Amino acid sequence: MENTRRYERLLDRYRHGDVNRRTFLGLIGASATVYGVAGGPFAKFARAATPDQVRFDGWGGIVSEAFREHAFNPYTDKTGITVVDGTFGGADEYLARVRASQDGEFNLAHLSGVFDYSRYHSLGLSSELNEDNIPNLRNVIPALQQVFRNITDGKLSAVPYDYGTTSIAYNRKFISDDEVKEKGAKVMIDPAHKGKIGGWSDWKTRIWYGALQTDQDPNNIEDVEAVWDAIRANRDLVLKYWASGAELMSLLAEEEIHVTEGWSGRIKALQDQGHDIGYYDPPGGLGWQECIFVIKGSPMEACEELLNFMLEPEVAIAVAEGQNYPPALDPRKVELSDKVKALPAFDPGGTLEGLNFFDADYWNSNEEEWSKQYSRVERGY
Repeated sequence: MENTRRYERLLDRYRHGDVNRRTFLGLIGASATVYGVAGGPFAKFARAATPDQVRFDGWGGIVSEAFREHAFNPYTDKTGITVVDGTFGGADEYLARVRASQDGEFNLAHLSGVFDYSRYHSLGLSSELNEDNIPNLRNVIPALQQVFRNITDGKLSAVPYDYGTTSIAYNRKFISDDEVKEKGAKVMIDPAHKGKIGGWSDWKTRIWYGALQTDQDPNNIEDVEAVWDAIRANRDLVLKYWASGAELMSLLAEEEIHVTEGWSGRIKALQDQGHDIGYYDPPGGLGWQECIFVIKGSPMEACEELLNFMLEPEVAIAVAEGQNYPPALDPRKVELSDKVKALPAFDPGGTLEGLNFFDADYWNSNEEEWSKQYSRVERGY
């Protein structure tokens, strides 16, 4: 396959030090006309129906800017094909656009967690990967694969790609480590911090943390009214609910907020910039994994080639170092870099047993009722 040979030549150049990591990632983007990597912590990328352009939809922020500079512009210069990119506010918005699209308009999507994988499958948007074309799948943590296989009868419509946590981020200038450890998730319903609290606008995250704030198991909520009351208490104290990783980083960096849930990779980026931001995984804190999902109607062989290349250890490690999220590679099989091993949420054992994930069946069964009720609570009811 010509694409495979091109990817192998590029990988060989990287292995021999002929290109650095940033150039390497840019060339990946330039080579892959059906995929892109961007914020939250990655973006969604799809090939348009017309051959004179490709389409990229992402979360915006610094990662999208990096790919515009290092991948999209060079790709356009090389091929003459324009990359049309945009941003979106969340997974629900993106799903609505996919459902309204023509077959083949969207190909690969970097979906968040088992919840979205299950949703796409239930809506008839899944495909079936030929795993023989993705030999690097053998290097992926088995537990991350199995949760997807359980949904699609042992087959896969996606490959796991990275994981992280949504935990408590706080400015140490105003809130101490001891306070956060003592209060846990309840620090975000403490009136002492009124007007300096933030939060992700995602309804699932709000309910998960509402459960923690009422000492309940988020995957087995027994008193949902208490959860709604906790969400209301948080709502009345919050300065702003953020909708993107870029907005999260800005609110913390500018000290507009002092505490919020935050994505582990984005908080690591702030720390690397010199901001004294603490990050604490409370008991029951939220873990997640992301996958590269192949949408029904996509050119399967080309997508499988690209997936296999993206799972090449050198590629996955380079992306992980750039995005600050551990790759889905099994550390018992693949030697990861020191930088990856130092990332928040990294599990050296490769089991992820210390992380808590959405129970897809439980949350999907409550989605319609809870998402509607959250919209009401968000509006002040």
